[in-house]
Amino acid sequence: MQRTTVITGASDGIGAAAAKMLANPGDTLVLVGRSPEKTKAIAHELECDYFVADFTELDQVRTLAAELSTKYPRIDVLANNAGGVMGHREVTVDGHEKTFQVNHLAPFLLTTLLIEKLVADRATVINTSSAAHKVMAKFDIDDLDAVKHYSTNAAYGNAKLANIFFTKELQRRYGDHGVNAVAFHPGIVGSNFSADSAGPIKLMYSSVAKKFLLTSAEGADTLVWLATTQPGTDWTPGEYYVRRKLTKTSRQAQDPALALQLWEHSAAMVQ
Repeated sequence: MQRTTVITGASDGIGAAAAKMLANPGDTLVLVGRSPEKTKAIAHELECDYFVADFTELDQVRTLAAELSTKYPRIDVLANNAGGVMGHREVTVDGHEKTFQVNHLAPFLLTTLLIEKLVADRATVINTSSAAHKVMAKFDIDDLDAVKHYSTNAAYGNAKLANIFFTKELQRRYGDHGVNAVAFHPGIVGSNFSADSAGPIKLMYSSVAKKFLLTSAEGADTLVWLATTQPGTDWTPGEYYVRRKLTKTSRQAQDPALALQLWEHSAAMVQ
């Protein structure tokens, strides 16, 4: 059966690498990227479909969801891979802290707008998280937009923790209806991921440090594995993986009450 796989953040880094690894003449591959030039170039190389959407504007996410829903009879895999690290606190046109919106709110909105199709197609939803959720997060459910307290590291850690909360709550709500949600950490990859960041994260991705970082293809390996294997057999839905192995999250990430609260707050924020 022909499968349709949608990858966001596919114009660079592990998203582009995963796309190249998943390109199969018998399947439908759909790339979503922020850069029109980069996304078009990779789509042309792989002879696949593409859409341009900037996740700093939620209206573009709504348009993307409508286009995907209209054009494709089914979606078998939705890889919520778009994300980024921001150097300073910025507020989007939607009024939300940029790191939180790009990494969590936008994929939350895209997934929930497509949920009927994802349920009907028994789809796999893959959320790109990070081990940063363990060491950088200072999560405050009452300050999701970091109005009271902001730092580059905490904002990123909080967003990556939100990815795990979202994965677990998505699985709780829709797992019995056919959706298989999973989160993973790609490793520290030498890409342009942190181009807009500053401080410790910027240093970690510096030209010197890149000698010791993973390639984009290495970082994409777990994403590709999750997208091409059988949920419930090869991996456990609702969980978090590193290098294809089930891995413990932080203790906070295992709090179902916080996951529920985040879902409810997120739903209100994207209305």
